[in-house]
Parts: sequence; C-alpha cells; structure tokens
Amino acid sequence: MVSSKMSKFSTSLSFFLLIITILSFSTLKSNATFSGDLLQGEYFTVPASQFVSSLVTTIATVQKVTSVVSNVGNFVGDFRLTNAINDCLDLLDFSSDALDWSVSASQTKTNGKDNSTGDLGSDLKTWISAVLANQDTCIDGFEGTNSFVKGVVAGSLGQITSLVQDLLTMIHTPSKSKSSGRAKTEQNLPSWFKYEDQKLMDVKGTTTADAIVAQDGTGQYTKIMDAIAAAPDNSLNRFVIYVKKGVYNEYVEIKKKKWNLVMIGDGMDVTVITGNRSVPEGYTTFRSATFAVSGRGFIARDITFENTAGPQKHQAVALRSDSDLSVFYRCAIKGYQDTLYTHTMRQFYRECRISGTIDFIFGDATVVFQNCQILAKRGLPNQKNTITAHGRKDPNEPTGFSFQFCNFTADADLLPFANSIETYLGRPWKLYSRTVILQSYMSDVIRPKGWLEWNADFALDTLYYGEFKNYGVGAGLGSRVNWRGYHAFNDSAQASNYTVALFIEGNSWLPPTGVTYIAGLTV
Repeated sequence: MVSSKMSKFSTSLSFFLLIITILSFSTLKSNATFSGDLLQGEYFTVPASQFVSSLVTTIATVQKVTSVVSNVGNFVGDFRLTNAINDCLDLLDFSSDALDWSVSASQTKTNGKDNSTGDLGSDLKTWISAVLANQDTCIDGFEGTNSFVKGVVAGSLGQITSLVQDLLTMIHTPSKSKSSGRAKTEQNLPSWFKYEDQKLMDVKGTTTADAIVAQDGTGQYTKIMDAIAAAPDNSLNRFVIYVKKGVYNEYVEIKKKKWNLVMIGDGMDVTVITGNRSVPEGYTTFRSATFAVSGRGFIARDITFENTAGPQKHQAVALRSDSDLSVFYRCAIKGYQDTLYTHTMRQFYRECRISGTIDFIFGDATVVFQNCQILAKRGLPNQKNTITAHGRKDPNEPTGFSFQFCNFTADADLLPFANSIETYLGRPWKLYSRTVILQSYMSDVIRPKGWLEWNADFALDTLYYGEFKNYGVGAGLGSRVNWRGYHAFNDSAQASNYTVALFIEGNSWLPPTGVTYIAGLTV
C-alpha cells in the first residue's frame, strides 16, 4: 500500500505536470523594450528584432521552468535526487545569465564589453550553445533516480531545448581571415582587458597577490574557498589568489559571479587540490568535481587538480569548467573516468598534463589544447580507454575539441600493459561530436583504428573527427576508421579552422593573459 506521504508526493507532482502541460500550449509574450541600435544582417539570418524577441521568450520560459523544478525539489529527500535537482537549478540560472548576455550584446556592438571577444557571432553561438548543453546535463543527472521526477523535469526542459535550437539557426558567423604565428597585444582586444594584465603569468608572491592561501599560516587564508569569497563579484579587474605549496583536501567551486579570478600555485604537483567524490557515492557527474569554475575569465597556473576516487568508482571529475574565456597553464588534471569536464564555453589549455581512462576529456565546450601531455592510464580489467567524448548535440553549435602540438601516450601505470589494454582517441558522446588532432605525437598506445564507436553505428555519419600531420607509431592513417564523419585532412586550409586564432577567437582575448600560444599552424 502506498503511504499517505507518497500519495501527497504523487499528487503534488501531478499538479506540476499539469502546470507544464499548460505552459507548453501557452504563447509567451514580452512587453520588454530595448534601447540601442540593433545589429542587422551581418550576424543574423532574421531581423535582429526577431532574434531579440525570441531571446526574451526563451528567458521567460527558463524562469517558468525554474519555478517548476524548484517546487519539485521541495518534495524530495533522496541525496542523489536532491543533487540532480540542485544541478538543474544552477544550470537554469546559468542559462538565464547566458541569454541575458545575448540580449545585451545583440542590442549594440560592444567590442568585448563585460567579458566577451567583440565578435558577436562567436559570442552569441558560444553562450546559446551553453544553454543547450545545460539542458542535457540537467537530465543526465537524473539517471538512476526516480523516473517520475525525471519525467517532470524532462518535460519542462524540452520547451527550452526547442527554443534554443531555433535561436542557433538565427545566427551566422561571418567569415574570418586566416591567421598564423604568435599573436601580438596590439591586435584588437576586448575593452575590459588591460595591457598590464599580461604580466600576471610572470609574477607570483606576496607583493602581487590580492589573497594568499597557505596551510602553514603564512597567508591570509588556509582555505582556498575563503580566498575566493573575498574576491569581488562581477569585477572587470583581475583578482589574483596565490596558493602556496601543499595538498589542499578541499572542494572548490567558483560561482558565476566571480569574474576574472587568477589562481597561481607553486608548481604542477606542488600545489595540489584533491578530492574523491564520485557518482556511486550519490553525486552527479557534474557535482563530483573536485574543482569547478563558472566565473568568466578564469586563469589557473602551476596547480594540480585531482580526483582520487579510482577506476572502481567510475565517473569522478577532477576539474569542471563552464568559464568562458578561461585559461589553464602548466596545470595537471588527474583522475580516471571523466577526469576533465570541459562543460561549456571557450577554453584554452597550454602545457598541461591530463590523465585518465574512460572519456577522460569530455563535455560540450569549444576548447584548444596546445603543447599538452595526454596520458592514458590503466583502468579496470577489460576496460578500453577512450581519451575524448565530445558532446555536441546540434550541428549549429560551434563547439569541439582541438589538440595541437600535443603528446598522446601511456602513463607509467599503463606502459607494461599497453599491448593488452586498448586505447582510442575518442568516441562520440552526442550526435555531432567533434574532435580534431593537429601536428601531435601519438605513441603506439593508440590503436591503429584510432577511434571507437559509442554504440553500434550511433553518430558515425554525423560526428566530425579529423587528423592533420600527426606523427609517431600511433598516428598512422592506413588502418583508421572509415566512418563518413572521419576526415584525414590533406591541406592546411581545413586544419586552420581548428587553430587558436579561428576556433576560439584566441587573438582577441589571449594576448593580455600573458600565456604563450601559437595562433595558427606554424610555430
């Protein structure tokens, strides 16, 4: 017999289902007014006023769905289910912000105001694609939980997904000129960047840091989260946190309002932030991260982020980033399954060391990895290693992974077993998964076919995987997969589209960070 408590729960959920049904047949109208000159033609496939009107409708829908999900959350007590609902609320909040940024940017061409690149097409597609990814992440968190609650949430989120996919079709990105070589700081830069910021990567210590974290008491703080709390919200100025050497057993989350934080350690494997959360312990994949950052313009240098849950705990994230225009320089990211969650937005990784087993670099961000070590580890018996699992869901998203000048090889624990444990460059997590590898070294740890199926023939025609001028025993193309979506680039024009300058608009925002990078295909 169903208890009275459960009956009340079911009745309440039925009420919320009714609300959702009504919402799905309602036409949302907005009486909002806008100031400024709307940009025409250059960036939109429809009148700019129509695009903004659709944005406003989508924002209103996000707000209504947030109310529904919040009310559902009042009736659950299960730890895993509560985590899934809290994830959804955070993701809906982040989606609302991204849509607000899009409205503001669409009103007037702002040359990079408030942490953007100044390329409106790139900015809009990035932010709106993040909203699309957020819907899937929310639903993914409900795997293995109450199916009825999942149905309630999925029904409401479906409205947002449809609206967002329509928004993506209304934006086109103007053609870009090819660029190569090193970027110079005199190029067009966002107005919110200051030239003096480029010094950040060259300094470290008590005279330059806004906050110092030290376990031995020689700083203002002993906990990283306390230093983050001291940083101002929504700041266009850099706030530098120096984290002295030590192992920090701490879960760090940099919320969306903490813009332009810079976190500098004493060195890879010297300053270590560690945790061991995992999905089997009741956390969602999203919430399992040891270190998570959503605030725009984040920079990290000389730090290790790790999750020590081990291969037996399956999904266990070391680092998750939703930070637009974020940089990770000389950092180690260590784990097993799902080590690095490049969730959304534009990100750059330079001279990092990333290790894991299954899908250990995954997400739906637009990312370039340059001069990084990619290390496959030994997992559970009979497991296959897959380095990447990109999550592009819609062909209009600009997202994908690009690896350039990287080194793909086995970590020390896998070396004795490299012949018996299969390792692949990636597999398609979502229908339009996109990963490109350029001018990189591949050891014999990479199997000759290169890439692995996700499930039978799923996405093999719609994915986009490419290779260009790679070398090493594992880089041979003779036995590569023959999927329709696989491409062996035979000229530089194709490959150039996935370089720092063109794929993540790097020349417009990386120079002032002081991080070394190569803009095109040549050194």
